[in-house]
Amino acid sequence: MAESRSLPTGFGELEVLAVGTVLMVEALSGLSLNSLTILSFCKNPELRTPIHLLVLSLALADSGISLNALIAATSSLLRHWPYGSDGCQAHGFQGFTTALASICSSAAIAWGRYHHYCTRSRLAWNTAVSLVLFVWLSSAFWAALPLLGWGHYDYEPLGTCCTLDYSRRDRNFTSFLFTMAFFNFVLPLFITLTSYQLMEQKLGKTGHPQVNTTLPARTLMLCWGPYALLYLYAAVMDVASISPKLQMVPALIAKMAPTINAVNYALGSEMVQRGIWQCLSPQRSERDHAQ
Repeated sequence: MAESRSLPTGFGELEVLAVGTVLMVEALSGLSLNSLTILSFCKNPELRTPIHLLVLSLALADSGISLNALIAATSSLLRHWPYGSDGCQAHGFQGFTTALASICSSAAIAWGRYHHYCTRSRLAWNTAVSLVLFVWLSSAFWAALPLLGWGHYDYEPLGTCCTLDYSRRDRNFTSFLFTMAFFNFVLPLFITLTSYQLMEQKLGKTGHPQVNTTLPARTLMLCWGPYALLYLYAAVMDVASISPKLQMVPALIAKMAPTINAVNYALGSEMVQRGIWQCLSPQRSERDHAQ
C-alpha cells in the first residue's frame, strides 16, 4: 500500500516536503489556538454557559483535526506511512469523526446563537449537553460505518495519511457518500445558513448582532466545499483523471478549518479573549480581579 519509502506516484521530493511542511504548520497552529480556547474555559467561570459549551465542543473537534494533521505531517516528512494498515484505519476513523463533529458543531453554534439572540428563552444546559452528545455520537456513528463495510478508509494520493476512499465508484461507495454528505454537510450547512439569515433579519431593524452572520457559512464552504466537490466528482467520474497533487489540495484546505474556527468563534469573542489572557498571564489576571 504505502509502507514503502519510495516517493508516491506523481510527487517529487520537494512536493512531498512541501505538503508535510504545510500540514505541520496547520497542525501546530490549530492545536495551539484551540488549546488556548479549551484552557480559557477552565480558567474563566464566565465562559461556563450553555452557548459556550457548543464552542468548546467545536474547539475539541478542531483539536482532533489538528492532531490528525500532525500525524499526517510527520508521516509526510518521513516519506512513508509507518503505522501499517490498522493504523491507517484508526487514522481515518479519528480524522473523519473529528471532521464531522467540527462541521456539526458549527451548525449547533449557529442554532444556539439564533436561540440566544432571537427568542425570549435562554439556551438551557440540558439542551446544550444533548446537542453536544448528539453531535459526537452521530459523528462517531458515521465514521464507524466504513470500518463495518459501508464505505472504506484508505491512503490519500500522497500515501502518508488516510481518509475515506473515494477512488471506488461502486454502489457501496456511492450510497454511503450521498447519504453521509446529506446528513453531515448539506443539512448542517442549511442549518447554519438559515440560522444566521433569520438572525440577521430579526435583528436588522433593532441593531446588529454581536456575531458575524456571514463568516461561519463561508468558512464551511471554503474549508469543506473542495472535499465535497472532489467526492462528488469521484462518484460520477473517474477520479484518476485528476492529478494526485490536485487531489491533495482539498485535504490541505480542510486542515485550515481549526485555525479559522478558532479565530472566528474564540479569538473573536471578548469573553474568550479574557479567558485566554488569564491562561497566559494568571498572576496579572488575579490582580485585576482583586482590583
